[in-house]
Amino acid sequence: MSSKLIGKQTFALWNPPSFAGHACAVGKKEGDGPLRDSFDFITQDPFFGEKSWEKAESAFVKKAVSLALAKASLAPTDVNCVFCGDLLNQCTGTTFGMRELGIPMFGVYGACSTMAETLALAALTIDGGFTDKAMAVTSSHFCSAERQFRTPLEYGGQRPPSAQWTVTGSGAAILSIDGPGPYVKFVTPGKIVDNGTTDANHMGAAMATAAYDTIKTHLEDRGVGPDAYDLIVTGDLGAIGSRILCDFFAADGVDLAPRHADCGLLIFDRKKQDVHAGGSGCGCSASVLCGYLLNGMREGKWRNILFTATGALLSPTTTQQGESIPSIACAVAISCDK
Repeated sequence: MSSKLIGKQTFALWNPPSFAGHACAVGKKEGDGPLRDSFDFITQDPFFGEKSWEKAESAFVKKAVSLALAKASLAPTDVNCVFCGDLLNQCTGTTFGMRELGIPMFGVYGACSTMAETLALAALTIDGGFTDKAMAVTSSHFCSAERQFRTPLEYGGQRPPSAQWTVTGSGAAILSIDGPGPYVKFVTPGKIVDNGTTDANHMGAAMATAAYDTIKTHLEDRGVGPDAYDLIVTGDLGAIGSRILCDFFAADGVDLAPRHADCGLLIFDRKKQDVHAGGSGCGCSASVLCGYLLNGMREGKWRNILFTATGALLSPTTTQQGESIPSIACAVAISCDK
C-alpha cells in the first residue's frame, strides 16, 4: 500500500477536500483595522450582549459557525464532525459556543496554532474516507485571554513593546469531499520546539523557531522552494517573530521575505492602532484565513498559500515556575487547483 506520507512529516491528500463555506466574526478593534471589508460580521460590543468575556467569546463562535453554515447552504446536521479549540481552560470558548448545535466534536488545543491544527485534522478525516463534511473552528477574546494568561484588565498592568494583542473573534471553515475549491492539498504537522524563551510577553520570539522548523521541513519534504507558493502565511509571529523567521531562512541562503506575510501584522494597523508587536490569539489566524485569505483565493489574487499557524504552549503555572515556552507550528497547503 502506498503511503500518503512524503518526506519526514508531510501528508499528501489524495482526495483534497474543498472549502464549502467559511466565515469570521470579530470585535470593534479588528473591525477598525485594514481587513475590515473581509470580515463577515463586526460587533461594536466586546461583551456581544453577554455578561462575561468568556460568554462573549462563545457568542463569537456561534456567530461564525452560523454564518459559515449559511454560506455553505448547510444545516448543523449536515456536518459529520467539528474540530475546535481556543485559549481558555478546557477550551470552554468553543465548547460552550458549540453545545447547542449537536455536531459531533473533537476538542483541540494548540494555542494560536489551533486553526491550522483543526483544519488539518478536518482535511485528513475527509481524505481518509471517514466523513464527507467536517468543520474547523477556533476563537479568542482579548479580555478573556488577558485574564487567562496574564492579569485581569482591572489590574492595569503595562504591556512591553514585544507584547501582542489577542484578537477578539472567531473563524469557522467547513470542508467537503466535493466542491470547486480552494482545496487542502498538503498537511505538515509540527514538532514541539523550545528555544529557551521564558518571557510570556515575547511570544513571537518563542514561536519563530517552530515556524522555521515546520516551513523548512514542508518545503524539503515537497522538494520545492518558497516560490511554490504565492504566499507563505504565519500566524501569529508579529513584528519581532516575523523578522526572526526571515533571518533564519536568510542564514540558509533563502529569501522568504517576498513571499511571507503574518496574520498578526495583517489584521491590525500598527501605526494607527496600539497593538505593540501585532495581533495574536486563536481568533487572529482564524479570522484572517476565513476572511481575507480565502476570499482572496476565490477572487484569483492567490492560487497557492501555505498557511502556517504557530502556538506558544505555555500556561500561567509553567510561566510562574520559570519554565521556558515550548512552541509548535502546523502548516496547511491550500490551492485553487485540485
